Amino acid sequence: MTLALEPVVPTTVPATLNTRVPLVTGESVEYANLDHAASAPCLAAVRSALDEFLPWYASVHRGAGFASQVSTKVYERTRERVLRFVDARRTDTVIFTRNTTDSLNLLARSLPRHTSVVLFDTEHHAALLPWRGTDVHRIPTPRTRLAAVSAVDSALAACPEGPRLVVLTGASNVTGELLPVREIAAVARRHGARIALDGAQLAPHRAISLRELDVDYVAFSGHKLYAPFGAGALIGRSDWLRAATPYLAGGGATKNVSEDGVVWHSGPERHEAGSPNTVGVYALGVACEQLSADWDAVTAHEEELLTRLRRGLAAVPGLSELRLFDDDGDRVGTVSLVVEGYEPGWLAAVLSAEYGIGVRDGAFCAHICTRRLTGGQQALRVSLGLGTTAEHVDRLVLALRQITARGARWTYGKPDGRWAPTPDPREVPPFLA
Repeated sequence: MTLALEPVVPTTVPATLNTRVPLVTGESVEYANLDHAASAPCLAAVRSALDEFLPWYASVHRGAGFASQVSTKVYERTRERVLRFVDARRTDTVIFTRNTTDSLNLLARSLPRHTSVVLFDTEHHAALLPWRGTDVHRIPTPRTRLAAVSAVDSALAACPEGPRLVVLTGASNVTGELLPVREIAAVARRHGARIALDGAQLAPHRAISLRELDVDYVAFSGHKLYAPFGAGALIGRSDWLRAATPYLAGGGATKNVSEDGVVWHSGPERHEAGSPNTVGVYALGVACEQLSADWDAVTAHEEELLTRLRRGLAAVPGLSELRLFDDDGDRVGTVSLVVEGYEPGWLAAVLSAEYGIGVRDGAFCAHICTRRLTGGQQALRVSLGLGTTAEHVDRLVLALRQITARGARWTYGKPDGRWAPTPDPREVPPFLA
């Protein structure tokens, strides 16, 4: 099947494919969404599944009505879908959360006392920040993957006796580079440590196997997994989670409340207080099954477009790609870059207003990483996904070449602190008018 204008996997077409956006010149073009690393669009299959489910939506776990029973089955069966998606162990548990940040904060709240946490300083903020108050060993990220493995080995050897946890991003949200998860997990095992995987950027692009990688926990978000309805998941070993104080205090987490105190649930409900986001959870499960249907096609689609993108970017004058490692290795479809003489925010505004291209500018909630790789500046990030076509990639490359050759065709300013066309004649969609 050709990659020219269609995603490879028909069942995983985003619902927003073929959306047209206005340009400042008065024309409209098909939107080139090259910002999947921030939030991916909803899959058409997910939207269809939700349309089918919504008439049956009701309360879960405690409702006697038939719709409540249907919703409860939907919610609990999604746990099995998510466990299969990450090839979990028989004893692993799934706790539904809002997103990756929520999942890793939950895990941080569940650590045994005196746990030492080892992580790289270039982690995304969701993995970098939740561990405050624990014994954190923050490692400067080395320039090679082999050195990264050795750095974790040394850091674990320096930790005091007691529980230890290595926190590791599967794929960098800045550069797209894959970290040596399996090798670092082997080092963690030698030191008796556990390992938590931030799978936010890895899960939409590669199959994850907790068994093969030998990691203890993985967290990811539905909004990056083509199910943008406010649900995420923490999957992994249940003992620390079962022993921890409930993440939230409220109904659903309780077995019994009396004048004398509270008896909490010991299963995943322990950390899922309040009415759950059943719609978001169901959407997440459907997306997991859709992606799992043909990982080879998903990966081939992305790799072909990533090669096309990087080849085109290499021909843009003054453009430099950011990278963590000097050695080449596998990567997902995310590229961050700087163009000498051009502010990333200005470039992003021009690409949107004049070419209908959506990219991300800034430090990508990975401030230490981005500023280190740019020498203290911000960057422009291009990220591919299932709805990306060859035309989108070619349009971006051509746009960058034209901008660096002749500049913008419109005027731009910072009316609200961010670059934007001035004036901006583009009309918002009717539902916002």
